[in-house]
Amino acid sequence: MNRDIRLKRLRFRAWHRGTKEADLMVGGFFDTCADSWSDAEIAWFEALMDEEDVDIMGWAIGTIPIPDRWRGPMMERMCVLDYIPVAK
Repeated sequence: MNRDIRLKRLRFRAWHRGTKEADLMVGGFFDTCADSWSDAEIAWFEALMDEEDVDIMGWAIGTIPIPDRWRGPMMERMCVLDYIPVAK
């Protein structure tokens, strides 16, 4: 599957998680970062999309320890949380 199709599918999955909070966190992360991802980073995010929202959110906000499998630069970037749109 080509890169554009993979990213289009991932964007949909990132913004249709099941709760507004998860949509904003996961979708916001995708929109902010995906343009610069390598194929390996896209594969990492594809695998992350199979995890439960509550786990992803807990890892990102630091309320749940991050499993070794998910540790690394991508999760570190997700934990910054500056990509979440905040209404003013």
